[in-house]
Amino acid sequence: MRSDLSPFLAWSIEITFVLLLVSMVIALARLVQGPSLPDRIVALDLLTLLAVGVIALFAIREDKPVFLDAAIALALVAFLGTVAYARFLERRDRYLTKTDNPGLAETRERNR
Repeated sequence: MRSDLSPFLAWSIEITFVLLLVSMVIALARLVQGPSLPDRIVALDLLTLLAVGVIALFAIREDKPVFLDAAIALALVAFLGTVAYARFLERRDRYLTKTDNPGLAETRERNR
């Protein structure tokens, strides 16, 4: 930890780390529990964005701006992954509505 930080900023950083960790645990529970695939996708996106926050906070605490590059790259990959999942779900829904198979339609309704 940097020694030039004020005590208030040092405590604020530590408290923020704890809050981000608690948020990650809650998001992980949503990822595991579901109940639907879109909920899991949003939870995964939230987890990656919380990881970006942890990396950025670590970069501030340790005075290592090189970690900010990693945070930016992770944020970009998370955004692209979320967009890819959304497109996948959209195409899957279109496919399921075009088929006459009732089993696939039930799966679609269950995953909503």
